[in-house]
Amino acid sequence: MTTTEGPNLVVAARFCGPTGSGNGGYVAGRLADFVRTDGAVEITLREPPPLDVDLDVRPADGGRATLGFGGAVIAEAGPAELAGHLVDPVDQDTARAAMGRYTGAESHPFPECFVCGPDRPAPDGLGLRPGRLPDRDGTQVATVWTPDAGFAGDDGLVPAYLVWAALDCPGFWCGDPARQPMVLGRITAAVDVRPRAGDPCVVVARLLGEEGRKTFAATTAYDADGRVLGRAEQVWITLRTHPG
Repeated sequence: MTTTEGPNLVVAARFCGPTGSGNGGYVAGRLADFVRTDGAVEITLREPPPLDVDLDVRPADGGRATLGFGGAVIAEAGPAELAGHLVDPVDQDTARAAMGRYTGAESHPFPECFVCGPDRPAPDGLGLRPGRLPDRDGTQVATVWTPDAGFAGDDGLVPAYLVWAALDCPGFWCGDPARQPMVLGRITAAVDVRPRAGDPCVVVARLLGEEGRKTFAATTAYDADGRVLGRAEQVWITLRTHPG
């Protein structure tokens, strides 16, 4: 494999996930922009993405890319295929009711998380509050996400990397993070449609299974008209000890 020097990527402190590092979905979405493919992208996170520093993006063979800092590989990215775990939608009223059951509002291992942290309400964060859907065997969650106009471009649409971020954390809450915090190890996602700022969207997630310290989940985001915005499959890694 050959690599060449590429551009830099900076993850601002605003876009944190766990304490002192970038939100995995946000970082994955930013890195996905450097992968040459029209389909899904797989991002494997090797190290916690540091904040407010220049991260090196290095293009590689096969349309792939790596993200590095200080000689360490932070993440690897490349074209991929999704297994097809599309999570069935719910209406906005059902999703809003689920938000009232969001356990992270009272106990959250990373309360400063840009996507779902109770300390980061919209528009400072994305304001997602994924709560259980009681009629789906307790293995699925839902939340409403209303993209803020502050992120929109001249076309009124928000960037694809925010869809990646919104697809991230609901998968976390499908498992049992109260038992032991988890971090994103791998996410494979495709964004089909960028949402319009101000239009409420629904994000749903489903637990696919657990194996040792790994938790597997799938998430799907729908726009206000019920179209699929994006979908993702994730591998979460349970931490041995709490980093905070």
